[in-house]
Amino acid sequence: MIIDLRSDTITKPSENMLEAMMQAKVGDDVFREDETVNQLEKKIAKMFGKDQALFFPSGTMANQTALKLHTNTGDQVICDKYAHIYNYESGGASFNSGVSCKLIDGDRGMFTAKQVEEAINPEAYYYSKTSLVEIENTTNKGGGACWDFDEILKIKGVCNENNLGFHLDGARLWNTLVSKNETTEQYGEVFDTISICLSKGLGCPVGSVLVGDSKIMEDALRIRKIFGGNMRQAGYLAAAGLYALDNNMDRLKEDHIKANEIGEVMERLSFIKSVEPIETNIVIFEVNNDVDEKLFVEQLANKDIHIISMGGGKLRMVTHLDYTNVMHEKLIKELKSL
Repeated sequence: MIIDLRSDTITKPSENMLEAMMQAKVGDDVFREDETVNQLEKKIAKMFGKDQALFFPSGTMANQTALKLHTNTGDQVICDKYAHIYNYESGGASFNSGVSCKLIDGDRGMFTAKQVEEAINPEAYYYSKTSLVEIENTTNKGGGACWDFDEILKIKGVCNENNLGFHLDGARLWNTLVSKNETTEQYGEVFDTISICLSKGLGCPVGSVLVGDSKIMEDALRIRKIFGGNMRQAGYLAAAGLYALDNNMDRLKEDHIKANEIGEVMERLSFIKSVEPIETNIVIFEVNNDVDEKLFVEQLANKDIHIISMGGGKLRMVTHLDYTNVMHEKLIKELKSL
């Protein structure tokens, strides 16, 4: 039995999801004629109260498109030092849009409205123009932390006062909604654009969606084409998203419970230096200074337990749809025996 906790992206479609995919009505999406893609886009746009949604092959491409929509070459984007758009998108912000990132030293990937105010550049010609604020919810490198929605509203106020765009990298937003009992409508009212991933907690094989109102989304289809993201009979993939939205949302609570149970065990292990607070399905931890991090990961791999390093001494486990109760029991047992 292999226990793979490197990410919630490693899940495989269930039999029921595969059946839904095979029954999809498809067409050429480049001509906007794929019935199932259109259905998914309309459904998610309605969920967030937005005019439009656009299906993408990856969350990175959806985020990169959003950056392009909000900025001009030479502009600056405010984000946290842990932000996915800065750390894990291969320098795409600079390569694709020619923008720089003003990094905020937040808490577990989250910052305050006051910090945003302080990060906005003066309007002198020798400064890059601040044009966008970006946040990530949940925070990946911050251990699946959920933002305080009241703080999000305060940041929105700063954006309005300074004519800044506001983008949400909602790669694991579904986990936030379930954990905090919040709604898609709440987020749709606040953010100009939101990228939502279907291939993480919801268990789809491929796919993310970018939502926004018609004015900001006007060039989204063209930019997706420039990035090489236009697909043909993509309805087979969109059908997985429709199935997941109807069937895989509530079960995210199970992932959160398992992650918390893992964290409780790890906090009692003598060789663990620290465990980040756990709110959703991500466990971020550090081993003691006298423990070889690489050797620790290898020891787990020898027991068919696979985790990942996030850099900077941080190790990560992510619970997901394919992480069963039997696997969970084995993991707990093996951790206690180390």
